Amino acid sequence: MKFFYSVLLAFVASNTVQATPPQYVYDSEALSSSAESENNAVASQQTATDERLNASHKFTAQQWMTRLDKAMQSLNFDTSFVVVRNNRAEPYRWLHGVKDQQQIEFLTVLNGARHEAIRYNQVVSYFEPDRTPYSVASDTINGPIPATLYSDYTKLEQNYHFILVGKSRILGRQAQLIRLESKDKNRFGYWLWLDAETGLMLKVAVVSKNAEILEQIQFTHLQLKDDASELFEQVKAIDLPELVHDQGVDVSLPWSVTYLPKGFEPVSSQIRYVAKIGQRMQTMLFNDGLVDISVYVAPSNEQPRAATVNQTGATTLLSLLKDGHEITVIGKIPAKTAAHIAESVVFN
Repeated sequence: MKFFYSVLLAFVASNTVQATPPQYVYDSEALSSSAESENNAVASQQTATDERLNASHKFTAQQWMTRLDKAMQSLNFDTSFVVVRNNRAEPYRWLHGVKDQQQIEFLTVLNGARHEAIRYNQVVSYFEPDRTPYSVASDTINGPIPATLYSDYTKLEQNYHFILVGKSRILGRQAQLIRLESKDKNRFGYWLWLDAETGLMLKVAVVSKNAEILEQIQFTHLQLKDDASELFEQVKAIDLPELVHDQGVDVSLPWSVTYLPKGFEPVSSQIRYVAKIGQRMQTMLFNDGLVDISVYVAPSNEQPRAATVNQTGATTLLSLLKDGHEITVIGKIPAKTAAHIAESVVFN
């Protein structure tokens, strides 16, 4: 199996090799004409950029989100970002290409164990250190940036206010700040800084009700490309894993969750083997279009105890013992919300 990392290295190498420059017989008139053409092209490009920047001043928050969606579907880019949680930074590289109405997308973690994903149109292939490579049917990669932010923001309007704030400078570029503020106290807010010229994402922050930044994603490099042909050629050389059609069958579980914040809907109910603890756990997954909440239940001989909470960035992990079971709630939600959900679990 050839992994994406080798493809990425080949792609970078192919763009850094330079041929020996040929010798020319210089023609002063031709040089003057060429220089004038280049200057005109630069001036024309600058004018187009200025027009886009001027037009962006008139956009509403929703129009900015639409720009982000269109940019993510149509632009070729090579970008890097870091996810900052609890003063620890995890670096990623993210590439996207479009050709003949087809899309390709690469996402890889640059430090530590290999975690890579390749999306080719409606199929995503994952390469992870603790399991056999596999492919699933999906039009988005499961990564640190919620895909709903740049695919269909209308799913979020029921639970979030979209607020147009001010402009700032991010990555040396003019950026517009859009705030997604929760309509209740059961969710965190999201702040998005979007590139004024292209509409692409430049920074994301997850914030508490008190505007405390819990977790942020800072882009550190952005390169736009005119053509993505080489990316498509590189993917053709990769032996992608087979598509997994059965991604888990829902089962009936002997318990239920009787409280969820407004807007959260059930996604799945399964019995999963959790390798880190070496046992099977019953789990339910819920989603409000942006945030996932997982509820795990396993038998326990321990005495009932109050909830314990572990916070990593914006992710809350809350565990309590109740009715001979350990109940664990995980999600980017406030601890009070997680506690309310855990306490609402009832056994049939």
